[in-house]
Amino acid sequence: MPTRRRSLGRVLIGVLAVVLVLCCGGAAVGGWVLARGGTDTVGQVDFVRPLAVPPLATSRVDGQGRRVFDLLARDGRRDFRGDGRLTRTAGFDGDFLGPTLRARRGERVVVNVVNRLAEETSVHWHGMHLPARMDGGPHQPIRPGATWSPTWTVDQPAATLWYHPHPHGATEEHVYRGLAGMFILDDDREAALPLPRRYGVDDVPVIVQDRNFSRSGEFKKTRNSIAGIGVLGDTLLVNGTVGPYLDVTTERVRLRLLNGSTARTYDFGLADDRPFALIGSDGGLLPRTARVNRVQLSPGERAEIVVDVRPGERVTLRSTPPDLAAGALADRFAGGADRFDVLQLRAAGTLAASPSVPDTLVPVDRLDPASAGETRRFTLTGRSINGRSMQMDRIDFAATKDATEVWEVVNQDGAPHNFHVHDVQFQVLSVGGQAPPPALGGWKDTVYLAPQRPVRLVLRFTDHSDPDVPYMFHCHLLYHEDAGMMGQFVVVEPGQRAGTPPRPGTHAGHD
Repeated sequence: MPTRRRSLGRVLIGVLAVVLVLCCGGAAVGGWVLARGGTDTVGQVDFVRPLAVPPLATSRVDGQGRRVFDLLARDGRRDFRGDGRLTRTAGFDGDFLGPTLRARRGERVVVNVVNRLAEETSVHWHGMHLPARMDGGPHQPIRPGATWSPTWTVDQPAATLWYHPHPHGATEEHVYRGLAGMFILDDDREAALPLPRRYGVDDVPVIVQDRNFSRSGEFKKTRNSIAGIGVLGDTLLVNGTVGPYLDVTTERVRLRLLNGSTARTYDFGLADDRPFALIGSDGGLLPRTARVNRVQLSPGERAEIVVDVRPGERVTLRSTPPDLAAGALADRFAGGADRFDVLQLRAAGTLAASPSVPDTLVPVDRLDPASAGETRRFTLTGRSINGRSMQMDRIDFAATKDATEVWEVVNQDGAPHNFHVHDVQFQVLSVGGQAPPPALGGWKDTVYLAPQRPVRLVLRFTDHSDPDVPYMFHCHLLYHEDAGMMGQFVVVEPGQRAGTPPRPGTHAGHD
């Protein structure tokens, strides 16, 4: 077990506290710091722009029966606020974000990713179960001008996934510029349920990202040095829209929430605190509908909710201060006091009927932790996991195909972290020794880690093995990931050992 180390964030917070007490009048100034408000846009957002709904990506079926998509990564410019000031951006098939890819379970897919940027990038299929060589992590860089064409068979439940770059050391920069999009999976079980599913009508992607803008209109990446978690913006973009509203024409609307921010955690709910139906998490539908009035999402997490609306009303989707559980000062400087008006739902005077959301959704096959052949422990401190920073040529461990494992993950910092695993969806066994809440009751690939509150996960590695090409596990606060809070593992056949990762500079694409 490596020696425990204080994080830079905890040290800075401690130093700040001492300075406040010794140099600035002690309790009075300390009280001012604790009492000062964070970013608050509640009641200040003019909802004047219709929510942009990412188009469904066009596709074709080739001679081998594969569904083929094409994605073009490119630079762009956009006037986000309608004041004539253009922001330098990047996107897929456009100037910001990308189209929604959609495929069914059992389909073989191909995605031709063309890199028209002036630098290397990659495209990671976040939440997707697929071979390591197709994963799009840092070992699959795409040169400028090159094309990468991963192919795999979709074999997992219906879910709201997403895609984004994952270049080693530059993920935050590429995602902040706008390179991301949604990837929706369908299956027969989901299709048999009476749920809203008309894309863009009563089934709507909601990609929430925070940004700072300079006076000239450019994105401004000013990091909060006290909290040390990366960039916290004061303006929300929802599907790339500032101040968005959504015209709702049905009694119920399904919102596929994605926290696409690089560092910020949100606590989503409705402004009037009405309950809504939480039906899905990262890896698909929950076993049962949960009636809640809040759902908290850290960077990379998703949730599917169904909101009831009344004819003619306007109701606001809002983010209230998230429970970061990191202490008063850390919460204050890590976004724990911030509030945002996110999206206004505008119900038509007459609404088309929508069926009630069923209480029972889809069965979730529970993994048995008692069958686990391995228990691994992961400690997140500073910018490392288990005392080690990411090294491209080091494989941290090998998991055996068809084996079940228990992972115990703990954040020993005073700053927020979360934990994302490539390839597999996991189940949360406990949080701080307690049973997980309903929002964590299904399949997950990303989970928030409150300081000093261990999270136990159970995972099973199936279908794909490769002793040489690794998958990643990392904090999905992208500044932390880029700074080294990431490791890598391979999945091997029984009795097989880990091999050698690809040489840095080995490219996945072709010209």
